[in-house]
Amino acid sequence: MKIGWIGLGNMGIPMAGNLLKAGYELSVYNRTKEKSKALLEQGASFAESPSQLLQDCDVVISMLADDQAVKEVYLGAGGLLAHPVADKKILIDMSTVSPSTSRQLYEACNNAGISFLDAPVSGSVQPAKEGKLVIMVGGDQESYEKVKPIFDVLGKLSLYLGQPGSGSSAKLAINLLLGITVQGIAESVLFANQLGIKKEDILTIINESAVGTAISRLKSSSILQGEYPAAFALKHMAKDLRLANDAVHLTPAADAVYRTYQTALREGLGELDVMAIMKHLEKSE
Repeated sequence: MKIGWIGLGNMGIPMAGNLLKAGYELSVYNRTKEKSKALLEQGASFAESPSQLLQDCDVVISMLADDQAVKEVYLGAGGLLAHPVADKKILIDMSTVSPSTSRQLYEACNNAGISFLDAPVSGSVQPAKEGKLVIMVGGDQESYEKVKPIFDVLGKLSLYLGQPGSGSSAKLAINLLLGITVQGIAESVLFANQLGIKKEDILTIINESAVGTAISRLKSSSILQGEYPAAFALKHMAKDLRLANDAVHLTPAADAVYRTYQTALREGLGELDVMAIMKHLEKSE
């Protein structure tokens, strides 16, 4: 089975690399060819367009920044669906996009005789490197079963959730919880600090108590140092919360977090890590 990969961001490169290490034949496409250099050195080939990638591969995986980028790769000139294909292919989009976009792509692929799965992931760069992502899948179950060995390389768990758009819906739900959790950690630390409790002490209490989480332990050093290099950029969280807000009427806590992240984005914090919401909240004290 030959796999195509589109989108070589911070997570895409190690994920594609894991497929090479697992013995899959891999071809990649990226608008900036230079980003594919490390994968080409490991044995991947390079396609000049998404359309060519689909012609050459059995399965094509995309992992892109947003809905617009995904639609362009699928539906644009030279895109994945620009030319008919004779053999049955499977397209997998692992981007975080709206459920409506995933359903639109499913219909477009179905009309072209191509299978489509929406399969976004939960996890950041380190789990991507380690192959320990959680993969949420919507679409045809038969197609899911065919590509499950690929998911087994990329993640510690893949879960088939049902109809097209289900994977994207689950991803928005998990990132909604992430946004609420990160802001809750930040607010708790600032609240304690205002009452004279040192940041390191309240973080120790949080991490050793029942409310401690993997994310609170992971972000503690950033909070203490006041430095927020992006593992998961705040701009992506703001985008995901916007998609969640577009999908349903948000409940009170979710709505407040959505508004906070949009404000932080407008303040220019988008390129920093999601935990940089702390910087915005500190300004608001």
